[in-house]
Amino acid sequence: MTETLMLLCLVGVLGLAVGSFLNVVIYRVPRGESLVRPGSHCPHCGNPVRARHNVPVLGWLLLRGRCADCHAPISARYPLVEAGTAALFVAVGTRFGWSWELPAYLYLAAVAIALSLIDLDVMRLPDRIVLPSYAVAAALLIPVSLAAGDPGAVLRGLVAAALLYLFYRVLSLWGLGGGDVKLAPLLGFYLGWLGWSAVAIGAFAAFLLGGMVGAVLLALKLASRKTRIPFGPYMLAGAFLAVFAAAPVSGWYSNLLLV
Repeated sequence: MTETLMLLCLVGVLGLAVGSFLNVVIYRVPRGESLVRPGSHCPHCGNPVRARHNVPVLGWLLLRGRCADCHAPISARYPLVEAGTAALFVAVGTRFGWSWELPAYLYLAAVAIALSLIDLDVMRLPDRIVLPSYAVAAALLIPVSLAAGDPGAVLRGLVAAALLYLFYRVLSLWGLGGGDVKLAPLLGFYLGWLGWSAVAIGAFAAFLLGGMVGAVLLALKLASRKTRIPFGPYMLAGAFLAVFAAAPVSGWYSNLLLV
């Protein structure tokens, strides 16, 4: 119990720090800007953010949501991204515990938050984030499978990646975005590593969530049938739904068949 609590505290604090960095990624990557230079600064007056104001969540609260120099408003999305990343990291830590695969799924969580918000902002899933994530996934998961004597997990992940790529490539003929096609194999690899039930649930949940949100937007007249809606956030949400729920859902379904 003590070890679990320690892990959750560690990943929670890590999530706050990573969330602070993700705010930089979400703002700068679509603009083609460097993630390193210049340092954190107010986009209105250009003055650098003081170190004491750069503390995740607390800095925004201390400033009451305004720049310390020009008093321009600072979006509440900044602390929400930081707190949301910490919460997702804690959930992933609860799911995987002290395991070698934990870093891989924490990385996926960070990527999911960044890509979801960028896609909502600019309707793009930048190659600058998606493509390097393939190398990171391979570097973090393949050694784990080989060390555990389970190369089948890697093979299953590769097959799932290929299947989802083909599926999304076909859908792209009817207008699905190229970024979604590039993201699909990455999610397939992560879900395939967990098992076929995760692949099935993750793929299905993406369309279910997207359809539900689309229906609500249409009902509220916030969108029309011609409105472009980014699909990346639903792919990523579906993948994490599978990460957390695939095992109990597949167990429930198996029991249902046996009744």
